[in-house]
Amino acid sequence: MIDQILLIIGITTLVLVSPGPDMILVMRNTLLGGHRAGLQTSAGILSGNLVHITYCVLGIGWLIAKSIVAFNVLKYCGAAYLVYLGIASFRTRPASLATEPVPSRHGRTWFVQGFVNNVLNPKGTLFYLGVFTLVITPETPVRNTIVLIVTMNLVCVMFWLLFVYTVDRPAVRKLIERSQQTVHRVFGALLIFLGVRLALLDR
Repeated sequence: MIDQILLIIGITTLVLVSPGPDMILVMRNTLLGGHRAGLQTSAGILSGNLVHITYCVLGIGWLIAKSIVAFNVLKYCGAAYLVYLGIASFRTRPASLATEPVPSRHGRTWFVQGFVNNVLNPKGTLFYLGVFTLVITPETPVRNTIVLIVTMNLVCVMFWLLFVYTVDRPAVRKLIERSQQTVHRVFGALLIFLGVRLALLDR
């Protein structure tokens, strides 16, 4: 059991530190709306993870991975959403990053962006299918399965908390504020690039 926990922690950490759509989106929203926006986006991503875990437990993830049509629909929807976010980032006007200019009513938008971005990423399906094939198998006791899933989510929570509060530090924000327009364009280009890359993804 200890070996399985360590393996889960290692795999999850490696995936989290690898730059991807979730990381880019959380960084972008944290810079736009402060740590609250970053945390709400992260909460949306964590909720999306629960969706992936649920359908993998039910076996639907296996069907998605095996069905060309289902996989492609998920892939192209996710790619289109990333490109949309990238274009929106290009259109973002420079603003002071020293405060949190975004009203709290936008909280639902941050959450939804994180949730949709995560759920529509077929790499999430493939990652959790890999975990449920390599570490959590049908023979794994229910209690152990719950412990491993909770461990995986705790690693994710700790990572996003550390990431958001690091990005939101005054020194980091001040450094980025000096070239804010360039930062928005870089984020926009990265999101569009990731969208195109996702559209070209083979299973």
